[in-house]
Amino acid sequence: MHILARATIVTKQTNRPPGRIAVPTRPGPTVQRRRLGIELRRLREAAGKTIDEVAHVLECSDSKVSRIENGQVSATPRDVRDMLDLYEVDRERRDGLVQFARAARKKGWWEAYGDTLVVPLIGLETAADQIQAYEAMVVHGLLQTRDYAAEIIQALRPDLSSKQSKRWVELRMNRQDLLHQESPPRLEVVLEECVLRRPVGGPSVMRAQLQHLIEATTLPTLTLHILPLRVGQHAAVSGAFTIYRFTEPADPDVVYLEHTTSDLYLESPEQVRRYGTAFEQVRSRALSPEASAAYLTTLTGEV
Repeated sequence: MHILARATIVTKQTNRPPGRIAVPTRPGPTVQRRRLGIELRRLREAAGKTIDEVAHVLECSDSKVSRIENGQVSATPRDVRDMLDLYEVDRERRDGLVQFARAARKKGWWEAYGDTLVVPLIGLETAADQIQAYEAMVVHGLLQTRDYAAEIIQALRPDLSSKQSKRWVELRMNRQDLLHQESPPRLEVVLEECVLRRPVGGPSVMRAQLQHLIEATTLPTLTLHILPLRVGQHAAVSGAFTIYRFTEPADPDVVYLEHTTSDLYLESPEQVRRYGTAFEQVRSRALSPEASAAYLTTLTGEV
């Protein structure tokens, strides 16, 4: 059900010369593929070539060239070499980008779960330096317990076999290793109060989930806010979203929106700015981290 929606990639301004790609701050094939695509597009535009011309040289479809430039698919070293020859890029710069293309084709650990169809999301999650998430209906995937995740996945995907459902749960648990690695991303989550009061899986599952959230608040790179129902309408009432932010200017920030039949990834600066503003507004109206942790303790005793 997770489909990578096509969206325009707008790069952040940088003084880096074309062909110079910095080492990723959080290495991973997804961020490398995105950087390579951005660089290839920049070089194509500088050379005055159209996507049609590139597709003719590569003997492929226009859509393949677009997906390469958007970082949605990896480019073979041969394709990159042919593209750079067309753009008349000097040999040193060309060789560096071809080598980068080889590195970008390496698979992340999550590729083994390709049948779950959430590879684009995890690639961004793994590469991000900061993650800001607003959740209105369920606990964020990086903070779910195994039993809670199993209940949610079963509700969302009743069509999955028992084996498939277990793989989805396994993947969600493996994703959480990100929070305990040597240099984890900064994670800031705003949870609606109704998320905590929804009895997913029954009292025992919810009690364990609430306790898990309390323990998670002790992580030095995690900030958790509870947004009380009494707040009423607010800037994010349209639904949940996650913002993946990157320190390196070469990597555009991304907003992720999950829907029932498709997922959407937004990268234009204006779109990211609007969601960033919405996040700041709901965070400002939510409980402080300390008050949120205290409230979680109170709720745990009520379940």
